[in-house]
Amino acid sequence: EFRRVLFRSPSILMKILDRYIAKTLLKYSLSVMVVLVGIFAFFKFLEEVGDIGRASYTLFDALAYVGLLIPSIVYALSSLIILLGCILGLGYLAGNSELIIMRGAGISVVEITKTTLKVSLVFIVIMIIFGEFISPLFSDYAKKYRAQALGESVISSSQQGFWLRDGNNFIQVDKNIDGRIFEKITLINLNTPSTLDSVVYSDKAVFDGKNMVLQKTNYHQINSNQEFAAIDQKTLQQYLTEVAFDQELIKSLKKEPKEFSTWQLFRRVQFLSNNDLSADIYEVELYQRIMKPLTLIAMIILSLPFVFGSLRDSSLGRKIFTGVVISLFFELSSRLGGMISLRFDLNHLLSASLPTVVVFVLAIFMLRRVSTR
Repeated sequence: EFRRVLFRSPSILMKILDRYIAKTLLKYSLSVMVVLVGIFAFFKFLEEVGDIGRASYTLFDALAYVGLLIPSIVYALSSLIILLGCILGLGYLAGNSELIIMRGAGISVVEITKTTLKVSLVFIVIMIIFGEFISPLFSDYAKKYRAQALGESVISSSQQGFWLRDGNNFIQVDKNIDGRIFEKITLINLNTPSTLDSVVYSDKAVFDGKNMVLQKTNYHQINSNQEFAAIDQKTLQQYLTEVAFDQELIKSLKKEPKEFSTWQLFRRVQFLSNNDLSADIYEVELYQRIMKPLTLIAMIILSLPFVFGSLRDSSLGRKIFTGVVISLFFELSSRLGGMISLRFDLNHLLSASLPTVVVFVLAIFMLRRVSTR
């Protein structure tokens, strides 16, 4: 195919090469995705096997739950999928000497790198849209579906809060900050299943595992008889109530930082900072999320010299493997940077961006060496 277009105009040649490289990278990226997602989904299913038979939780429910989690698994593995897809796709072209033909046709290493990055950027944009809008919806529905099948006492939940039933009483939380601090909480207390006793509202509440303490509470006591209901309203500086639901249930309702969209992480950091609460774990996730596309691009550039530097080398597979391992090592370093910044209270933005800067500098240096050969 390449030999037929060698004597055509450079613009036509580059368009054909762009489509061919894109098709190859897409094929390998999809293959990597199927393999990796299949492995992770299988192990996730094995975790659910122990719960099959509890309440009305069946084998079908476990399969449905894992199936609903697949979008979040794809997003979590997106960096590895794109990286391995690009490297294996270019490795295939190098193994078939097609990169040698491209170089012989006058296509430089920089131009091939640009084409690879253009394809990668399309994948990255698709994965960002997928992770920001589709994955959270499926993940939330999966948790709700599983909780209902297991007979847990969650009435409903969302990305912001939840409803809970505690005996004959109902608790509504508008925003679940970290599983311990709640915003805009309403307690509906019943005397009997059909008789309302009181309604308590507070802008902020703290849960210690056994008691829930509401701050600056609006308390409405309802005294009813057969004909009339009298409502006694008063404001309390603090209202304490003992709750009987399991602490593990609240932990299951707590959203980990990685489960939020980028916009929700930004809002969460703002809220916690404005209320003088610790937002470190959310800041680390936010900065890593922002740097993730740049880190992935840097890792792809870093891996390319191992492919181009091995076009006439019998150890092509070994060198490609080395490039992938080095790239993954830098991704691991970026994640460890977040943990280290939390442990030693370092600047979170610097910790998230420093590994990416190092990778970019090293990748550009190696790519320049290969392109001048």
